[in-house]
Amino acid sequence: MNNSYEQSLKIDAPRDGGLRQLRSLCAYEIGVIPLPIFLGIAVIVYLSAHLGFLPNNMIGGLAVIMTMGVFFGQLGSRLPILKEIGGGAILCLMLPSILVFYGFFGPATIDATKMLMKEANFLYFVIASLVVGSILGMSRFILIQGMMRMFIPLLVGTLAAVASGLIVGKLVGYSFYHTFFFIIVPIIGGGIGEGILPLSLAYSAILGGTPEVYVAQLVPAAVVGNIAAIICAGYLARLALKRPHLNGEGSLIRAKDENDKFQVREDNGSTIDFRVMGAGILVICAFFVLGGLLEKVLGIPGPVMMILAAVLFKYVRVLPEKLEKGTNAFSKLISSAFIWPVMIGLGMLYVPLDSVVKVFSIGYVLVCVSVVASMAVAGFFTGNLMKMYPIESAIVTCCHSGLGGTGDVAILSASNRMSLMPFAQISTRLGGASTVILASILLRIFA
Repeated sequence: MNNSYEQSLKIDAPRDGGLRQLRSLCAYEIGVIPLPIFLGIAVIVYLSAHLGFLPNNMIGGLAVIMTMGVFFGQLGSRLPILKEIGGGAILCLMLPSILVFYGFFGPATIDATKMLMKEANFLYFVIASLVVGSILGMSRFILIQGMMRMFIPLLVGTLAAVASGLIVGKLVGYSFYHTFFFIIVPIIGGGIGEGILPLSLAYSAILGGTPEVYVAQLVPAAVVGNIAAIICAGYLARLALKRPHLNGEGSLIRAKDENDKFQVREDNGSTIDFRVMGAGILVICAFFVLGGLLEKVLGIPGPVMMILAAVLFKYVRVLPEKLEKGTNAFSKLISSAFIWPVMIGLGMLYVPLDSVVKVFSIGYVLVCVSVVASMAVAGFFTGNLMKMYPIESAIVTCCHSGLGGTGDVAILSASNRMSLMPFAQISTRLGGASTVILASILLRIFA
């Protein structure tokens, strides 16, 4: 009896192990979608596109970019090394470009994506949502006091970055014009969502052509700059261990009580009022339209005026708090769900692989590295003069050259300084918005 019972256990053991593995595989999620369901969605979209039945409208375009964006974005954020340098954005932008180059996509897929990204102007909607929502969602205390506290390190760091970038660019054969507007500006523009996309709109309004054409020219510099910033942050963290007197261990300001005022407390207890979020969409659209109206009056590109209007409305408290929260909530939805898919659309349509390859060279990388390194050095010494810890000041200033919020997380993770996120957001958002505005004005002058 015992022998037969033991034999049955031996037979059932592999079966139970196989069931556990099957359950584990079924529970594995692509984004937040269980693997079997995601595979079913992917098969439906693929067969529809392959057989030529994919709807040539917004729904068909969203099905394509969302499916690929969820998969490639998660893949890039989980692969070793690549996940530390904004791998999700890199894969979502470059892999579709490669697939298009080798003819992987059929006409139905390309047409549906064009309908969404170009004819329906989904890109413009995403840009407006990210920029307006992020500005209106900032703490007014951080917006005002953070600008005052970080103004000098950011200004000195930016000037140092521009100067060193122009010098190195000239030495390796680039013109001042190309170095500044197509290498330096995208690095310090605040990332892809809040920087490069608004810049592409401004560049197209001033130089002509479509915004997507400029994205392909601006993204490589931002990616290389982000990688350099992550490496720089890791080096600063190691330096902090060797030089304790320079190390704030995550605190930027030497006076702890003042530093604590900048800590952001998320309101996780409140439920989302979808009516208010819907009103936030209307606010976003209104700011975009307002930017276009002001462009006709003042001659400054609409996206720039949209940013200025949002900052002004936040500063003077024109909008009720619930509308600001609704706008910010929708912006968070866009940033969490649509950034990677938008990169898919851009990669498929407007990032020719041969053009991107032509951009890269040793001189190009040297310019990008010099921009980031000089910014970090300037932040180090300026922060020390302003009674901030030099290591933390350098890291926060370095965030000015990161890929937006994703870049901030990567840079602060590399240096184990996530407590600096409020200051990093000031550096990225306000520094990036200022860069977009000034670059647009200067381009109109020198174009």
